Amino acid sequence: MRMTRLARLRRSLEDLFPERHLYIRSRGEMRALVLTTRRQLTIAGCVAGAALWLGVGTAAMLVNAMSLSSSDQEVARTQAKYERWIADRQARLNSAVAQLNAANGSIDDLAARVEKRHAALALLLTDFKDDPGAAKALAPALNKAAAIPSDADPVHRVEMVRTSQERLIAAADSYAKGRAERLRLAFRLAGLSPDVFMPRGGALGGPLIEAKDPRALAAVLDVNESFAERIQHAAQNISEAKALDQAAAKLPLSKPTRAGERSSGFGVRLDPFTHRPAFHSGLDFAGGFMTPVLSTAPGVVSFTGVRSGYGNTVEIDHGHGFKTRYAHLAAIAVHPGQPVAVGQRVGAMGSTGRSTGVHLHYEVWVNGRAQNPDRFVRAGEYVQQSG
Repeated sequence: MRMTRLARLRRSLEDLFPERHLYIRSRGEMRALVLTTRRQLTIAGCVAGAALWLGVGTAAMLVNAMSLSSSDQEVARTQAKYERWIADRQARLNSAVAQLNAANGSIDDLAARVEKRHAALALLLTDFKDDPGAAKALAPALNKAAAIPSDADPVHRVEMVRTSQERLIAAADSYAKGRAERLRLAFRLAGLSPDVFMPRGGALGGPLIEAKDPRALAAVLDVNESFAERIQHAAQNISEAKALDQAAAKLPLSKPTRAGERSSGFGVRLDPFTHRPAFHSGLDFAGGFMTPVLSTAPGVVSFTGVRSGYGNTVEIDHGHGFKTRYAHLAAIAVHPGQPVAVGQRVGAMGSTGRSTGVHLHYEVWVNGRAQNPDRFVRAGEYVQQSG
């Protein structure tokens, strides 16, 4: 049986590699070369081995080329980044030198342009002077500007000042834009449209900021047009953020009490007396007897006294259609017509009126319609967190 298999294998190989005769003519002589099956198998084996060796070598080279460590790649990226920074800084320095040469070697003209840009920035940043968040955001840029050595080469010093100006206006624009976006989100959380509170005129002369053509602003500020465009864009964001900040300060976004947790929400619930579904027009806060109740926004007290179902009640008109109501009070600390500030004590928690226990019933009304106070409270918490 084994001999039969070997014979079959031999016949198969002979059919695949039959004996071949090659005739080679060289220098007028004819020579014959016989390629037996065994010789052909030997040659085929050598060729296959060489191909396998070449394949393994190529794969090893590819793996080695692709096996750069992540640290090597990070080093390469960092080196490229710093090279770009150096090239950019050199380009700025070359530009300053070119301007200096164009001014017949006088640095006075270049310094004058830098001073005009400083004046434009000072005008822009006046809106930030009372904003702690802005002061914190702009501090790194201001500190770098203050750290410019006074004994540096004049051309180099001027270029460093210009770089610090670019950094400062970028920081101001970024802070104002971010602040405006967070306030817009807070208004939407309260169910309000932020566009209603957008300024009709901008800072730095109003219409100049809103003009599509910044050439007018460039002429007023006496700076180049590209810098005027950046001033204009930053001023728009500052103006919007400032307007939204001022509007938020007048809205009932604070909590009506520092103690107590929300115990009952706005909307349909089971009435604690009838045990049937009924609409609850406010937000309840649980707390201890005589816990202070606070105004959630500046306004004028429009009502104090007893209302049916509410017991002892205080109502405050905040203007622009906003009104808040504080009910079930044990004591009232204000009187009608009295101006109140945000966070001012207007009464104390109790259980007067239709109440099952000591708590504060708090309502927010907009243009005569009851709103969900929880939206306003959450919006106020977001404003405080992002401030």
